[in-house]
Amino acid sequence: MKKQILMFTAAAMLAAALAGCGQPTQKSSAQMGYIGEDAAKNMAVTAAQVDTANASFSTISLDTKDGIAYYEVDFTAEGTDYRYAIDAMTGAVIESNSAASQTTGTTGTTGTTTQTGAVDEARAKQIALDHAGVSESDTTFLMAKQDYENGTPVYEVEFYVAATGSEYDYEIDATTGEVRSFDYDAENYTAGQQNTASASGETLSEAEIRAIALAKVPGATENDIRMNLDRDDGKLRYEGKIIYEGMEYDFEIDAYSGAIQEWDAESVFD
Repeated sequence: MKKQILMFTAAAMLAAALAGCGQPTQKSSAQMGYIGEDAAKNMAVTAAQVDTANASFSTISLDTKDGIAYYEVDFTAEGTDYRYAIDAMTGAVIESNSAASQTTGTTGTTGTTTQTGAVDEARAKQIALDHAGVSESDTTFLMAKQDYENGTPVYEVEFYVAATGSEYDYEIDATTGEVRSFDYDAENYTAGQQNTASASGETLSEAEIRAIALAKVPGATENDIRMNLDRDDGKLRYEGKIIYEGMEYDFEIDAYSGAIQEWDAESVFD
């Protein structure tokens, strides 16, 4: 009888130990501060602009890539198959794809920009080019990579225009397509690019330089700009900044030709 009691007690203790081992795994997502599966599903259908009642979910799982935890959410709604990668910490859309369901009898098309609120690499490049007023055919180097900025998925886009010796750097919001910041640098600016005033040693007036800078920020006025004349490597240039509608623009403009040699822009809230 004692032997049976001991065997029963040992079995109960083993079962309790096994149950205890599983407990932390079940709580790990909450302990890590993850948003949870239900929230990830809601984020995905919201991004796809689909009613949750019309969505049929096939997969929702927690995974990691490059050290980033995310939920993979697959669902079908209104004849379209959707796949989303949702950041497990912030709920941001990291990646998205959609295609016409095979049951519709059509092949459809796939891509990462078929629904509102998601931007793929090609779209991020085009947004940067359009903002800079540059055609892709004029660039000798163009690249884009996805990254995170304070938890927000972004594309970093860089390209170089040989005709003007200019390098552009952009940060594009990967969810909305908004230009978060950009930088323009005329790295290979030479004396040959200066105008006839430069050849005679004459500089443009401060008013003319102000007008050049303000023309880059529609709506900004004289009250929004501050600048001063400086000498760099023997060349006179104006350095200054414009603060307008939550953005700060820092610039350097050649005092002889009025050529913009550097131009940085970012939110004052970053």
